[in-house]
Amino acid sequence: MPDALSADAVHVGLDLGTQSARAVAVDGTGRLLAAASRPLAGRRDGPRHEQDPGQWWTALAGACREALTGIDPDRVRGVAVDATSGTVVLADRHGTPLTPGLMYDDGRARAYTARVNTTGATVWQELGYRTMQPSWALPKLLWLLDNTDFPDARLLHQADLITWRLAGHQVAADASHALKTGYHLVDERWPDDELAALGVPAGLLPDVVRPGTVIGTVCAAAAAATSLPAGTPLVAGMTDGCAAQIGAGALTPGAWNSVLGTTLVFKGASPRLVRDPGGVVYCHRGPGGTWLPGGASSSGAGILTRRFPGADLEALTARAAATGATAVAYPLTGAGGERFPFRAPDATPFVLGDVSGDAEEFHACLLGVACVERLCFDYLDHIGAPVDGPLTLTGGGARNRYWSQLRADVLGRTVALPEHAESATGMAVLAATASGATLERAAAAMVRVREELHPDPSATARLTPAYRDFADELTRRGWLDPAVAAHARRKAEQ
Repeated sequence: MPDALSADAVHVGLDLGTQSARAVAVDGTGRLLAAASRPLAGRRDGPRHEQDPGQWWTALAGACREALTGIDPDRVRGVAVDATSGTVVLADRHGTPLTPGLMYDDGRARAYTARVNTTGATVWQELGYRTMQPSWALPKLLWLLDNTDFPDARLLHQADLITWRLAGHQVAADASHALKTGYHLVDERWPDDELAALGVPAGLLPDVVRPGTVIGTVCAAAAAATSLPAGTPLVAGMTDGCAAQIGAGALTPGAWNSVLGTTLVFKGASPRLVRDPGGVVYCHRGPGGTWLPGGASSSGAGILTRRFPGADLEALTARAAATGATAVAYPLTGAGGERFPFRAPDATPFVLGDVSGDAEEFHACLLGVACVERLCFDYLDHIGAPVDGPLTLTGGGARNRYWSQLRADVLGRTVALPEHAESATGMAVLAATASGATLERAAAAMVRVREELHPDPSATARLTPAYRDFADELTRRGWLDPAVAAHARRKAEQ
């Protein structure tokens, strides 16, 4: 067998996002050979957000077939799957869905969170995140148990349905997707006593393994549907945010990947479990002995869509860059308040400083995201997470070069822009471990950096007062802990 990290080897990554299913074929040197996607549709009704689980498989299988067109099947070495975090479905013993898929941001289970957090308090405290949110999988499971009547049902995370189809039978879930269902990442078991007290039947939950474990092989039926060769090793994957982190190569201790999409998502690497007294940071367990702390903000690039619908963002960026403005807009993207780097359900957008015209307002939004990003890093440093490693910027916002440079300037640190950083690529990197490569070695060989941006010291000095004022304003409004603001100020003065 040729080496897994050679140009002859092909690794397949499958990604189930919110709006599309994507497949990529990447060789062992990181060259993207092919990519394909299929759309996904959902239904929203107030706090509810559902998808038809049947379309997950048909869309992903179609994308995979297209991506593998023309690729020699003998070159394919492995496949791994990521999906959205906290998305669940009940299925029968044959793997047929019995309910709609309750999506990652479905909030219907709010009434169950108090009981979940009281019953599991000791475990959630030990695991560092302290409390679960309504959109996490365990509260949604309790809602499903109370509102359906399927006595022999099995809970599947979104990725579990795909791995079942690929293998032709149920295989173990990965610990990354199981986190929000209450899986005990330290002891590597389900917390049976707490789950029993919550009324979760024994046998409902899947077996769980660490990401990167070979959990099966592609069966003949799946081979026909996907063009993956029968017998291809199937590797336990991770959630989409962790997959993007792998795709960015942010795996060494202290390394971070900042994903700027509709919202801002942070994923880092730590040699130890990071416990957060504020409960806004939680850790996944990575392949091997690593821990992957992270948090998801309610702020991000979605503010641009809300405030400038239909605008030519490239032209607006050029005009904004010429303003030299330092006003800051707090860039919340929705009506549900903030969740990271602080939790404030009542938080609302505001603008700090004077703005005149759409170019200055646009720049205030760009700068606001950069300030939230810096505050995220200062919060992580405040709770003891390692933050001094390399930083990569990914997501749609990273395609705006001026914005990426502005972020580097506000942070005062060098940032790297990977060539193909996306969740599906991260799964291709993880799939390469099926052939014996370590994840670190696979990432070093397969993750390519397109460009590095270095901070301009004069710009950092000019923008730092705006950042300090922003943190002070958040504190004045009662949303940011004064101790965190004081830490941010000390860091800014260094």
